[in-house]
Amino acid sequence: MQAPAPPPATAKTAPSFGDDLAFLRRYGEVQLLTSPTGARVAVSAKYQGRVMTSAVAEGGRSLGWVQRSFIEAGKTGTQFDNYGGEDRFWLGPEGGQFGLYFPPEKPFEFSAWQTPSGFQEGEWAVREQSTSRISFERSISVVNHAGTSFELRVARTVSLLLDDDVRKHLGATIPEGVQWVAFESDNRITNQGKKPWTEKTGLVSVWILAMYPPTPDTRVIVPFQRSGAGPIVNDSYFGKVPADRLVVREADGYLSFKCDGQHRSKIGLGPSRATPLLGSYSASAGLLTIVQYDKPSAAARYVNSMWEHQKDPFGGDVVNSYNDGPTEPGKPPLGGFYEIETSSPGAALRPGETLTHVHRTFHFVGAEPALASLAESILHVKLSDLR
Repeated sequence: MQAPAPPPATAKTAPSFGDDLAFLRRYGEVQLLTSPTGARVAVSAKYQGRVMTSAVAEGGRSLGWVQRSFIEAGKTGTQFDNYGGEDRFWLGPEGGQFGLYFPPEKPFEFSAWQTPSGFQEGEWAVREQSTSRISFERSISVVNHAGTSFELRVARTVSLLLDDDVRKHLGATIPEGVQWVAFESDNRITNQGKKPWTEKTGLVSVWILAMYPPTPDTRVIVPFQRSGAGPIVNDSYFGKVPADRLVVREADGYLSFKCDGQHRSKIGLGPSRATPLLGSYSASAGLLTIVQYDKPSAAARYVNSMWEHQKDPFGGDVVNSYNDGPTEPGKPPLGGFYEIETSSPGAALRPGETLTHVHRTFHFVGAEPALASLAESILHVKLSDLR
């Protein structure tokens, strides 16, 4: 019998930002970024420089997903130190012959999956901080499934975004009555080793993962290039996604993916299909989330994270979305969240060279007509069609 996933949150049961901030501060220091509009972003050096959660106002709902039970337990060095957080730094690829999450000679099975310690253990050094910006640095060593070692330096800056940034990046004006919070993470990795990173022995990529609390009606929305080559979506990461959970509207150029935290599944889009924008919407929460990232205009090679020995280790996805659920029959879920993820191309760097990947998050809270206007202007999607 499968262990049930926890019930999805609702706008009424979700914790407030103040509640989550007070909880986090019981277990360590939290860096708080604040904007003139009242928006709040909680960042944690203790938990590897991740954005833990945010809110549109001081008394607003907590918009990130925080795994309280894991934090309360005080564990570290587990298979996955799942603190939560709506913008965390990882490196890809996950699986495959060059994967970082399966040690050499281990099978591509959940029992062998292990998050590298550099991504989930130890406090990251704060190099600069103000009321609206914080920068971190960390040296990391990782070994891939083929036995290749990587020595790298990570420089990560989290910044609040203001009105002009919304117009610049999204090309949209925020309707009257809509509250919002927006921030970005600028993530830079530098090859600190003595050898170049090459496809022959494997590459790494910057992988930013955003964890959010689901609701029963949460839908991730992914626009795609209709003229792109190959399949529109890869939905076979953890078994084929059921048709009632993934709807591809080919004529309209977008897909919707049900993310209620009840069924473990994952989707991804490759570089010829992905656009620089995706998001999610919950009518019951009155919440539209937009994720925007810097996607190279030229063709690029992306690492492949499929849990298998791959025919094309550099034919991977640019954007992904994960919906949590029981990991195996009779096993519990990882926490009952959903994710929106973006990746950089594979980093073919010579010693001393740097790759940068920027990931931006925009949360809009308001009535459906105003959010529908934003969704149509930014994602070119009619929210009424999601039903």
